[in-house]
Amino acid sequence: MMTCRLALLTVLCVLTISLTGCGSLSGKQAKTDGPRSHSDPTPVQMESAATAASPLIGMMAPDFTLPNQDGQPVKLTAQRGKWVVLYFYPKDDTPGCACQATDFTDLLQEFRDMNAVILGVSPDTIDDHRYFGEKYHLKLTLLSDQDKRVMRQYGAWVEATMAGDKGGRVVRSTLIIDPQGRIAHHWPEVIPTGHAKRVREKLESLQSQR
Repeated sequence: MMTCRLALLTVLCVLTISLTGCGSLSGKQAKTDGPRSHSDPTPVQMESAATAASPLIGMMAPDFTLPNQDGQPVKLTAQRGKWVVLYFYPKDDTPGCACQATDFTDLLQEFRDMNAVILGVSPDTIDDHRYFGEKYHLKLTLLSDQDKRVMRQYGAWVEATMAGDKGGRVVRSTLIIDPQGRIAHHWPEVIPTGHAKRVREKLESLQSQR
């Protein structure tokens, strides 16, 4: 059942919004920087449209263990009792990914005050994560998923063939997992700018409903 749902999610992600490189939704994001016409959707509207298509909300989050930037193993189920913001991003030290990571770092204490931890996941190596964190003074836990196993579990990796060569890409996405390990919210597509603030606001909303 999980495989079928993730397959559906992958199709919906590809059809809903096209992404290229690390600056996901860069074309649509650029519109948010200047005056917006009545027909231009806001970042919240675009992310919400993708969320409405997600079959993962309400499911138990698949467990995993991945190494962090210091080479230490981090296990998802070890976070039980806390809220977890789990976000997938394409590549360290690129504009959209740096923007997203620094925004989460700026709000990290607010998330901690809300009993939440933030875990960022990409296919980069441990050394890449360490360099990325030091360069931008990040205070986040960054996890290395080089074989994309966890990304596949969460529908954050899309297989693709270009010019006859098999490959794929990371779908920038974020989940909020509740203290019992259940997926409380899912953004299958993410606009990096301002996303951390929107995650914090959604977490506040979810906690207020408990």
